[in-house]
Amino acid sequence: MRKAPSIVAVLLLAVAAAAAADTYSKIVDAPDRTADDKKNDEARKPAEVLRFLEVKPGMKVADIGAAGGYTTELLARAVGPKGVVYSQNTRAIIDKFIHDAWDKRLATPPNKNVVRVVRDYDDPLPPEAKNLDLVVNGFTYHDTVWLGVDRDKMNKVIFDPLKPGGLYVIFDHATKPGAGSADAKTLHRIEDKTVIEEVTKAGFKVARRGDFLKNPADAHDKNVFDDSIRGKTDRFAIAFVKPAK
Repeated sequence: MRKAPSIVAVLLLAVAAAAAADTYSKIVDAPDRTADDKKNDEARKPAEVLRFLEVKPGMKVADIGAAGGYTTELLARAVGPKGVVYSQNTRAIIDKFIHDAWDKRLATPPNKNVVRVVRDYDDPLPPEAKNLDLVVNGFTYHDTVWLGVDRDKMNKVIFDPLKPGGLYVIFDHATKPGAGSADAKTLHRIEDKTVIEEVTKAGFKVARRGDFLKNPADAHDKNVFDDSIRGKTDRFAIAFVKPAK
């Protein structure tokens, strides 16, 4: 019969969790973060995101579809100088939407430990990205649908360089139950069930889910950039784990 944890053990775990939470809050409250990033914090809940990711100093992580690098910088601050962040964008996305915003961010001191990666979504990681602890895809999985990305290949390419026990975490905008990926281009939404089906095909298992980005008042019928819902969409968070062999 399995022995129940002692009161001391439970208290130690609680203290460790509180210390981690305080660390994430300090990262978010850092005085050298930009005003634009802090303005985005209310909608994006960065402390809760970092807590869900369980990102720690020294980790090797990747940010897929980094866009302007908001999440990349949070990860860079969290892994510290002994960690590394592979920040990925595609050339097409850079040329059409991001322009020089990403490069300007990566040139700042908090991003010294970031490796700039320009690669297509179906092969997003460079050869040197090995033994990763964590891969994050923040709100771009639905884009890979309407862009015609080979997602089976993409998810397998992400699976292989992760350590056993490593996490692949996806955040995205929820659509109506049963819609699958049909609204990926028109509304920029995708069903969580579809993401789970696709990602687990690569060998991942669902480790946990988070509800800190959910909004039950969202009717799932508007484009996520519509002023009435922007920054307030119903969003899901799913952490997939690479099983130990």
